[in-house]
Amino acid sequence: MTSAAARSADKILEPEELGKRLAELRASGSRIVHAHGVFDLLHIGHIRHLQEARTFGDVLVVSLTEDRHVNKGPDRPAFTESLRAEAIAALGDVDFVTISRFPSAVEMIGIVRPHVYVKGPDYRQPADDVTGGIKREEEAVHAAGGEICITDDVTFSSSSLINRFLPAYSTGVQAYLDEFRSRYSARDVRGFLDRLATMRVVVVGEPILDEYVYCDQLGKSAKEPVLAMRYVNTETFAGGSLAVANHLADFCASVELVTFVGSYDGQERFIRSNLKPNVRLNFVYKTDSPTIVKRRYVEATLLSKLFEVYFINDTPLERRDEQEFCSLLDARLQNADAVVVSDFGHGLVTSEVKRQLGRSEVFLAVNTQINAANIRYHAISSYPRADYICINEGELRLDARERVASLDSLVGELNKKMGCDRTLVTRGSNGVEYYADGTSYVCPSFATRVVDRIGSGDAVLALSAVAVAAGVPSDAVAFIANVVGAQKVQVVGNRSSIEKIATHKFIEALLK
Repeated sequence: MTSAAARSADKILEPEELGKRLAELRASGSRIVHAHGVFDLLHIGHIRHLQEARTFGDVLVVSLTEDRHVNKGPDRPAFTESLRAEAIAALGDVDFVTISRFPSAVEMIGIVRPHVYVKGPDYRQPADDVTGGIKREEEAVHAAGGEICITDDVTFSSSSLINRFLPAYSTGVQAYLDEFRSRYSARDVRGFLDRLATMRVVVVGEPILDEYVYCDQLGKSAKEPVLAMRYVNTETFAGGSLAVANHLADFCASVELVTFVGSYDGQERFIRSNLKPNVRLNFVYKTDSPTIVKRRYVEATLLSKLFEVYFINDTPLERRDEQEFCSLLDARLQNADAVVVSDFGHGLVTSEVKRQLGRSEVFLAVNTQINAANIRYHAISSYPRADYICINEGELRLDARERVASLDSLVGELNKKMGCDRTLVTRGSNGVEYYADGTSYVCPSFATRVVDRIGSGDAVLALSAVAVAAGVPSDAVAFIANVVGAQKVQVVGNRSSIEKIATHKFIEALLK
């Protein structure tokens, strides 16, 4: 290591050590200045910002958001936290660098306790702060006895520079984004999502508890052709209609979930504790049935699924349960703006329930998912009508019993049959095609890293359905659907749901 590199490395401290060093400097009368950020691509805007910051005091501290808390869209940060810290430490105006282990700057402000907290010129537009972090930072600075100063020099965007010179996407996706930017800004799309804030949504569908049993491979059994695994641990996620409701919770005013709970092994406490606060659970007990559990055995390192076991009674609701369910559903539909049906074909949405949904005047969005238990029997065309259909290409082709026909013709036939003129077809790595009012809107996939596909269709259904119900422009509906899908495939199972702030940041990163 060169002497210059050694000097830079000496500047990089853990937060606890930094706090001790700063306490000594503060006691000796030094005026401490603090700047915080991601600094993903160090550029002239950053350099001038930190140069000016240094003039506000005697010691300049820069804290960096660690990699796992960077929320700026796909493949970000472009540079790891250690490389970002090394780059900042190489600047002569910087005295100390630390990597924050917290999701926001607030905790680091409490450790640094700066006399001056420095923000860039964009701080003057707090309305653009979708996270609400600026206000919390300001409160933390004042609580520590400090003041806020704003630098005033040339402004660049790391995201914009990365999109231009280090793009995560193919030329085709970049061309799509360039064309989309010419029509909509990130603020425009955020405005579309803000339309959902007053919506009252009813979600109908089976609850599914997704159980992931993680294992390490031992090898083939010595005496039988069996793969032997060592148990590691188990996680259980709220899936199915529970996940759909949770995806909507951060965007909509209220979510009424109408579903069933098993008459035995109901796991009601788990379900209630894993629903967002503004999701209201309405259910019937399904006779002679457990709450559905889908147990997947997963190789722990690569997250490869080995096989799965269903704990399920997928016979239709008994007549008494069906009548109770229909009464419950009717009551919830009275004040709804939209109903989103996530039908897994496990016995909840009977023919009578479908007729009731068809008779309602509430905006009706429908998805019927094929799975191992229903692949020969479950079809979207069993619904009498829909205002919006969200369907996987394979599900569409299965319903039509057609392998090679064009999507245009299949969607046209389906829409004619169901009296629907808005259908979104998800196509995995090929993105989505949204057919609305006689026009096809194609949007490529924004996913650059796939961790787990489980639940991605549920997320796309949830947000695209309410966007359509809220009157969001059709091309923006397709864009939002792929933003949501790209976020969801980076999460194991339903470990976390789609959140408004993260979605806003993802959109902002794409459209800068």
